[in-house]
Amino acid sequence: MTVKELYRRWAWTFAAAVAVFAVLAYVDLKLKAETGWGTVDLQKVWTANGVRAITIAWLARRDAAMAGFNLGFDYLFMPLYGFAFYYGTIAARLAFAPKPGGLRRIMTLLAAVPLAGAIFDCVENALETAMFVGTPTDQLASISYAFTTAKMICFYIGATMSLLGLVGLFKRKAPAEASSEAA
Repeated sequence: MTVKELYRRWAWTFAAAVAVFAVLAYVDLKLKAETGWGTVDLQKVWTANGVRAITIAWLARRDAAMAGFNLGFDYLFMPLYGFAFYYGTIAARLAFAPKPGGLRRIMTLLAAVPLAGAIFDCVENALETAMFVGTPTDQLASISYAFTTAKMICFYIGATMSLLGLVGLFKRKAPAEASSEAA
């Protein structure tokens, strides 16, 4: 892929991720305002009792559909933020490690981190959904919480590397590089 294609993909995935996140945030804030708990709160519990308290609040007000929507719609957000951060990390690599070496290898490895985070997010949501529609257990809740923690670490690494990519975008000078290879 060319540098121009990289930046185009990065812009589109980032813009789409922001749009999807806006919908998720709106629904989550509405759900939390109506029930006292949002889907983000579900990510922060690591016990079966915590999961039960949240799902009971959602079911008592018949807001389970809103919670289910958010858990499902999040699957659209996952690949968008994963790839947006991936492309941002590749952009950072281009700007700060253009030549082969240790730093370039590290940044190449870091590009996979947000994609791993999106996969952790998929598992987290599947476990949350299983507890929401089934019987939550302490073990399942703690495993889900562990996936949430791993996802957030990957997310912050991806966001940081994308920010570096943005800094690198302003650092780049030569327009002739627009046709060189990005990966």
